[in-house]
Amino acid sequence: MADNIFAGVGWALAGLSVAGSVYSLAAAGVLVRFFGRRAALAVRSEPVTLLKPLYGAEPCLLENLSSFCTLDHAGPLQIVFGVQRADDPALGVIADLQARFPQVRIDLVTGTGGAAANGKIANLIAMAPHAAHEVLVLSDSDIAVPRDYLAHVLSALEAPGVGAVTCAYHGRGDAGLWSRLGAAGLDWQMLPGVAFGTRTGLATPCMGSTIALRAETLAAIGGFEAFAGTLADDYAIGAAIRARGDTVAVPPLLVTHGSADRSLAELWQHEVRWAATVLGVEPVGHFASVIAMPLPLAMLALPLVPSAGQVVLILAWVARAVLVQATAGVSGAKPFGSSMLAMALLPIRDILGFAVYIASFGARSVVWRGEKLTMKPKGRIEPGTETSA
Repeated sequence: MADNIFAGVGWALAGLSVAGSVYSLAAAGVLVRFFGRRAALAVRSEPVTLLKPLYGAEPCLLENLSSFCTLDHAGPLQIVFGVQRADDPALGVIADLQARFPQVRIDLVTGTGGAAANGKIANLIAMAPHAAHEVLVLSDSDIAVPRDYLAHVLSALEAPGVGAVTCAYHGRGDAGLWSRLGAAGLDWQMLPGVAFGTRTGLATPCMGSTIALRAETLAAIGGFEAFAGTLADDYAIGAAIRARGDTVAVPPLLVTHGSADRSLAELWQHEVRWAATVLGVEPVGHFASVIAMPLPLAMLALPLVPSAGQVVLILAWVARAVLVQATAGVSGAKPFGSSMLAMALLPIRDILGFAVYIASFGARSVVWRGEKLTMKPKGRIEPGTETSA
């Protein structure tokens, strides 16, 4: 009886793994078709305000922010940076930026716009009144962009029925091995999921890598104040825009996310927070995302159904390897430099991702920007006790 139960579980795991391998191959094809060819677009001239909330001097901050100062853009461009404290280390980076790019209008806002459990939103509430232009483009501080970024974003924003534009992103490890594993997770798990979900209509992403919208749209959804108690503010902004009958467009443009986790503990904390946040706002989608983990599923099936497990394991490894190569092809980046090293670390990265997935179902609080936050239904958060960053 017990043998039959174990065999049944093994076959179920093997079946899920095969489905995951098929998904991986399909996602690889979608990635190449969607991001493989980026059309050259004309330089735009609309007045634009870039909103950049900051917190601390993270690795490569100057490099990330500099990419926004060298954009190909023919119209007025304002960059508003916001910090909460007058002693924030990011202020030194802003001073350096102003010296390097005197031709760029850079405005700095210090302080918050009132109490908000979400520190980034508190920054944005204070920054918003300083925006000089109708078109607003906000992005996280760990994002770097190509020179034609605004051409693609603004072109997508002007399409009929589009209320906002967001951008998919690939990873870049900025702080050693663990940050590279984090970047690999973005490249090998998150990016294929975004591409596949967007193209099939199964996902409607809105990500902190980029949210471009008009000031009137922001006002219509309640301003940044409406998202003060939400951890997944990017998701919530997108949902509010879609609730008005508009869409959130995803152009065929990849931006870069700088991963800065210096240790396994930091990486684990970061990824569990992200996974638990997704679970809070998209529980069905998060539960189903196990299909994107064929390699760990095959490993679990192997001791239960050894003969079939071996075949399924080989299939999963090949499918994941194809996806890894497809991601490297469209992003032009390799988290570990060498394809051989990437293949060697692929099982470790996938096992870590599976462990994070399991842990996310038990997460009741997360640590973000040095503060412990208690998670509430539908992605809401409440402040907890402060901890170290």
